[in-house]
Amino acid sequence: MADDDRRNPTGPRPLELRGLNVSAVASLDEGLEETLNLHGLGLFPILGVSLKSTNCLESLNAQLGQLTDKVDHWRTSDQKQRWVASALILIEPRLRRIKGYRHLPQLRVALQAKIGKAERVEGTRIA
Repeated sequence: MADDDRRNPTGPRPLELRGLNVSAVASLDEGLEETLNLHGLGLFPILGVSLKSTNCLESLNAQLGQLTDKVDHWRTSDQKQRWVASALILIEPRLRRIKGYRHLPQLRVALQAKIGKAERVEGTRIA
C-alpha cells in the first residue's frame, strides 16, 4: 500500500466534504495521522478511544482560557508561563483520567522504540 493510500483511506471524500463543511475536512485531516500512528504502534484498541480525538486537549485549553484570556498584556514570557502553570494547578482537580490511562507506559515504550529505530536509520543518536 502506498504512503498516500494509507494517509488518505477515505479517497475523494475530503474533496466532497470540503464543499459542505470545511471544518469537517480539517478535523478529519487532523485526526487521521494520529489514528494511523496508534494503529502502527499496535495500541489503537487500548488507547484509541481517548487519543483518536483532540477533545481532551480542547477541554483543557478552554479551561485555561477562562483563567488567562482576560490578561491583555504579558510583560514577559516568564510571566505568561507562571500564569499558565498556576491555572493548570487550579484546573488539575477537575481533570479526568483518559480511558486506558493504565496503558500509557506501553505507549511510552512503543514511542521510544520507534524513535530509536528512526535515529538508527538516520545514523545519528540524539541524547
